[in-house]
Amino acid sequence: MTAYTLPELRRPPAAEPNTVYTVASGDLRPAANTTCWPTQEKLESDLDAAVADLGWTVRRGHPVDATKGHGFIDSQRAGIEVFKSIPKDAPLIVVEAVWQYSHHVLAGLRSHRGPILVVANWSGEFPGLVGLLNLAGSLTKAGRDYSVLWSPDFTDDWARDGLRTWLETGTLTHDTSHVRPLPPLPEDPETALGVALARQLREEKAIIGVFDEGCMGMYNAIIDDEFLNPLGIYKERLSQSALVAEMNKVADEEAQAVRAWLDDAGMTFHTGTDEATELTDAQLLSQFKMYIAALRISDDFGLDAVGIQYQQGLKDTVPASDLAEGLLNNVQRPPVRSRDGARELYAGAPLPHFNEVDEGVAVDSLVTNRIWTAMGLDPATTLHDIRWGEEYEGRFVWVFEISGSVPASHHGGYDKSYSMRQPPMFFPLGGGTLSGVSKPGEIVWSRVFLMDGRLHVDLGRASAVELPEEETRRRLDATNHQWPIMHAVLHGVTPRPVHGPPPRQPPQRRLRARRGDRRQGAARQGGTLRRTRRRGAPVRRRDAVTTRAASRRHLPVARPSPTAPVRAAGGPPPHAPEHPRTGTHTFRNTTTGTRPPDHDRRNTTRNSPTGTPAYRNTACTGIRRGVHPCAHPES
Repeated sequence: MTAYTLPELRRPPAAEPNTVYTVASGDLRPAANTTCWPTQEKLESDLDAAVADLGWTVRRGHPVDATKGHGFIDSQRAGIEVFKSIPKDAPLIVVEAVWQYSHHVLAGLRSHRGPILVVANWSGEFPGLVGLLNLAGSLTKAGRDYSVLWSPDFTDDWARDGLRTWLETGTLTHDTSHVRPLPPLPEDPETALGVALARQLREEKAIIGVFDEGCMGMYNAIIDDEFLNPLGIYKERLSQSALVAEMNKVADEEAQAVRAWLDDAGMTFHTGTDEATELTDAQLLSQFKMYIAALRISDDFGLDAVGIQYQQGLKDTVPASDLAEGLLNNVQRPPVRSRDGARELYAGAPLPHFNEVDEGVAVDSLVTNRIWTAMGLDPATTLHDIRWGEEYEGRFVWVFEISGSVPASHHGGYDKSYSMRQPPMFFPLGGGTLSGVSKPGEIVWSRVFLMDGRLHVDLGRASAVELPEEETRRRLDATNHQWPIMHAVLHGVTPRPVHGPPPRQPPQRRLRARRGDRRQGAARQGGTLRRTRRRGAPVRRRDAVTTRAASRRHLPVARPSPTAPVRAAGGPPPHAPEHPRTGTHTFRNTTTGTRPPDHDRRNTTRNSPTGTPAYRNTACTGIRRGVHPCAHPES
């Protein structure tokens, strides 16, 4: 009989009493990790002091790497090695003052048996809330229970009370009373339209093109075919190398024609000559070739929507994809013809682009596009993060901001849009944005995500508002001034006074009560916004925007309201051919528009008739009932 040498598994140390372990997931890009490390150090120091004041000891689960110049877990392999030395049953805090790649720590967190708390700072410049939301969304998809908490410095009573509760009980529950289940939909023209469009999608089917799946470790942004196919949505898996190859076939004259069209439309390009720090004409030419190449490949495969990963796959190859993405999502855009010149591609219509190949956004943008088109509204869509926010003249105004592109119609036209070089820390080869300030109007936000092995959708209403130029500039300077911004006021939730006790739940956190805190934080991805009109009022072209959420310390307090956020759930299990069943849940979190604590990082918003309850907007959306009107028993 053959004798084998069996592997010996390393046994992690036993957990020490009254000791909490911490880890910090970081970026994959070294420049981002070193630049953000001082802010991360401060947050960890503030948290350590708060934990110590509560009578506990903090043990950092991994050392600072002096050679690299930071203490982040910067790869999946590094994360797996770190968790080998952390007691499996110990209380564990993931500390995030920055954007992070969730897959760096997901493997360790999935098998960790002790309670997990994800904490973040509250900052516009260093949005740890965005990182928190993506990790929360990934953990929700993975079915792992966790809690979330955030604070500027963990000296406030609300944050310390929350920390004490988690240390003593292993869980922390936030108020979600502002969330309500999706009620029965009325029999009206909007509901009928939604059901008809859903049936059409399910029967005639649609294809979303995915240029390299999985961006920046966003596990929650990947939706398996088993969940998409019953809706009538199928993936065409494409390679970004094919996109670059097609770009190389585009003549300079064609790219120059795109630039000339935009110049004539009044768009402003802030250009210079330093390739390392400024936006140059050469970078723009490459971006316009990407725009043309994306349309031609989409036409080749008959795509109904398309997503480009970019990070990390293309960042060292070509300038940023954002300008091309913003152009694709707009109705009015530079015309592109087939290779033989015989046809204009996708003439008079946007080709919905889902930023960072987030497939939750793909579903939402595709559906929004079809519904808004059928209703005679502007079907332009985009993604936003709920990045941060502050009170302004008595109301809490969130910063919805996305890293690079918004359709020009959202700003009021190309003459109100501009392009600036992307930050070198994230975009070494540069490239321009499609930026501006979103025009005022009503919006509906939503987010499609996975929880409990089923597709879910969260929906709520908000308003894009206008702020004075100096306040807009202050908010841009406090975040990323190169990027497009929306000033958003959420409906159905009421913020407490700045100096009063903060609310117990971020506005976009829609969690389900059962099975603990896991449903409180499933979010790092954005949503879609759309605008509509009052019944009887003149029709105006409006926008559809996808947004991510970000949570914060002084978040709006739940208040019962007919316009409060609603949740619909459904989607068949992987092996169930039946229609998705309709379910009711509280919201999962993406946290607020730019990545607040919730299930998923992103929210989708769409505009709706003024004064119309959120569920009516849902009906207009068509695929908002049980994830898809196909869930309707009559469909």
